[in-house]
Amino acid sequence: MRRPIRVVALHALVLLGALLTLTPLLWMVSASFMPAGSANSYPPQLLPRAPTAGHYVELFTRLALYRHLLNSAVIAVATTLISLLVNSMAGYAFAKLRFPGRERVFRGLLAGLVIPAQVGMLPLFLMLKGLGLVNTMMGVIVPGMASIFGIFLIRQYALSIPDDLLDAARIDGAGEFRIFRTIVLPIIRPILVTLAVFSFLSSWNDFMWPLIVLSDDAKYTLPVALANLVGEHVQDTELMMAGSVLTVLPALLVFLFLQRSYIRGVMMGSIKG
Repeated sequence: MRRPIRVVALHALVLLGALLTLTPLLWMVSASFMPAGSANSYPPQLLPRAPTAGHYVELFTRLALYRHLLNSAVIAVATTLISLLVNSMAGYAFAKLRFPGRERVFRGLLAGLVIPAQVGMLPLFLMLKGLGLVNTMMGVIVPGMASIFGIFLIRQYALSIPDDLLDAARIDGAGEFRIFRTIVLPIIRPILVTLAVFSFLSSWNDFMWPLIVLSDDAKYTLPVALANLVGEHVQDTELMMAGSVLTVLPALLVFLFLQRSYIRGVMMGSIKG
């Protein structure tokens, strides 16, 4: 009798936590459809009495937010694809290829995880300035092309690949690139999806680095452009909520679309680790 009560109590607690988490997001969506000034009324409205999509129209017409939405999409997709290629090759190399200093280099990379990302922003900015990549899309993409976390994630997963399978392919005459493309990539696909979700969300939501490296308003990403709207439309809560919905929606759709593969990759990675 106690067990069902505990199960019901646990489910009720989880449901309560989910409602507390979703309430601000649901109100954000609701407020984005409210007429101007309704979100700040007292008592506060939970649902729009006269729904309107005028704020979304204003964002895409008068404020031209579609340009920043496209910038964020290009940067996030490019960063995700490049990081998958670079991190998967590096992680596989650290897991299965033997070369001098492999363990020392890997331990050095792991030591870099304790260094805050903000510490490296100044030297990274100076390097990109020397390369002429400041105020360019590539300047935003470069820092996300490889990550210590991504290399570590792929390496830990790739350790489970049987050495006999790779040796058999080498005996049959397959080169390392062919082995990586035809054998390794299909095996590590679940963890690649997990890394893709991490990379896309990180790049899409990144605010600090695009703000530092970009100076042209036309090249701003969506989070930076939305932050600039705060100064001009600080009283227009409904307009800001509409912009927030546009920022959250693509990331949410990507996660929902890949959630099964993402969860499977996380679970398999924890088992293999």
